[in-house]
Amino acid sequence: MKKIIVRRLFQSFIELEKAISTAKSTLLKQKEPSQQVLDRIKTYEEILEKQRELATALCGHASLGNWEEVARHVKLINGLSFMIRDDARDILASARPQTKQEVREVMYC
Repeated sequence: MKKIIVRRLFQSFIELEKAISTAKSTLLKQKEPSQQVLDRIKTYEEILEKQRELATALCGHASLGNWEEVARHVKLINGLSFMIRDDARDILASARPQTKQEVREVMYC
């Protein structure tokens, strides 16, 4: 059971890495890619590397039965994933034109 969970965790990193890579290559195909967005994608790559390090440490703690540290590492990994998700949503939201309703909502806030 534990091996399956760990395998899924590392598989999710592979999927995230593919998504980041696809976003980066798509952005680089643009005439003038935004340096700010490229910098953010670089940050995602660094966060992903940190997640892998944390997951490796998590495996060590799990093998020792140190469940407090396992839980802490899971929270850290999840928190980093939420950071990427939320920031990526912001990038996507700013990349698409706003509807008239969204513009009105911003004006009245």
